[in-house]
Parts: sequence; structure tokens; C-alpha cells
Amino acid sequence: MSAYRWKNFHEDEDRPEKPRRFGVTEMRGPHYTLLSQNLLQDIFESMGQFVDGLKFSGGSHSLMPKSFVKEVIDMAHQHDIYVSTGDWAEHLLRKGPSAFSQYLEECKQMGFDTVELNVGSLNVPEENLLSFVRLIKSGGLKAKPQFAVKFNKSDVPVGGDRAFGAYIVPTPRSSEFVEDVDLLIRRAERCLEAGADMIMIDSDDICKHVDAVRADIIAKIIGRLGIERTMFEASNPRTSEWFVKQ
Repeated sequence: MSAYRWKNFHEDEDRPEKPRRFGVTEMRGPHYTLLSQNLLQDIFESMGQFVDGLKFSGGSHSLMPKSFVKEVIDMAHQHDIYVSTGDWAEHLLRKGPSAFSQYLEECKQMGFDTVELNVGSLNVPEENLLSFVRLIKSGGLKAKPQFAVKFNKSDVPVGGDRAFGAYIVPTPRSSEFVEDVDLLIRRAERCLEAGADMIMIDSDDICKHVDAVRADIIAKIIGRLGIERTMFEASNPRTSEWFVKQ
């Protein structure tokens, strides 16, 4: 028998009512496949009480008519569901500060609530990252930096230099290295101090396979940042279920 199962209908829901400060569930909108308004409406009307946020992944909203995106956002808001841009801001940042400021204004006009910043894709100095967080907040939007634990082996310091922590292999199934999360946590803490509303962690780096979950890393991040300020993004159903249950 599997150790992981969905809750049955007779179990009491152990999360508070929306708007929640913890136990927040964010679903992905259109990404690799189309997701029609009718399907979203069915989800919101049947299970909207369990959905807190909707994320447009991979810049998918940039390919859609603005009128369609606005309708989806309005529909989500009717069910007390916030809407996030997903990781698209870093693409516009390469075009310069003015393009990013214009993008933030457009997001606000269309009704987006949260702007996500993929820290790994941005690859900018920490002070620049904090400036982007403050810029998002000054525009009246919520900021959600996303961090990844994985990194390239070539980035490991040589000569015993451990200024950036220790390096460990995350799971028996992977040869990739992850960084001791102290550095990640310190950067995330500075983002929160700058005004970030939530920190997103890419969970694929630490638990792509449920039977090899790095619960120690997850617990350390939550212990330092707080469960109300931390989200984990999972890309497969079993991992998602593990996070919901734990």
C-alpha cells in the first residue's frame, strides 16, 4: 500500500479559511498545454476553496490576448484567488529598467497581484535583486523571489574555500550537487527584509522523487524563513501530495 494518499471526504480540512497565511496552494495556469476558461471555471467552482493562487507559468500570458488574460484574472478574483505572473519578469529585465517598470504598470492595470522573480535566471548581484523587489512593492504589487538549490559543479570553490557552504548530493538518484542552504536562506531573508511577501523554492532540486525527499533541507528552510513566508513548487502529483500532507 502506498504511504501517500489523498484525503477522503470524511476528513476535516485542517487549514484555515481563505485568505490563508499558511497552507497556501498555488496552481499553474497555461504552461505546456492550453487551459481554457471553461476548465478554470470548473476548477474554481468545484474546488476553489482549496486553491489560493493561480500562476501563469513560463510567460504563457505574453502569448495570449490581453482581454483573455484579464478575463481569467477577474474570474480568479471572484473566487478569492490571487494571480501571479510566473517567471517572466527576468526576460524583460534584460531589456532595461524602463521595460521592467512598464511591465509592472501593465501587470497592475490588468489585475495581477504578484510578480515572481526567478533568481537563478536573473543571475544579478544581490543588491540589484533587492532593488527589483523594492520596485515591485513600490508599484503596489506583491513580490515573490524564486530560489533554486541546485547549481553547477563547476561553481564549487576550490582549495577548501567553504565561504559558500558545504556541497552535498541531494538524492541517491541524482549526481547533481546542491548547496548548503545557509547562503540561500540568507539571501531569502534579505529579500523578505526588502519587502518580499513570499519566497518560492523550486522543490525539484531537493525532492524530484518522493522516495528520496530531502526533508532536512526543507525543514531548515521553513525553520529559518517561517512556514507563512515559504512556498515549494512541485512539478509532479506525488511530490505535490507529499507537501500538502506534510
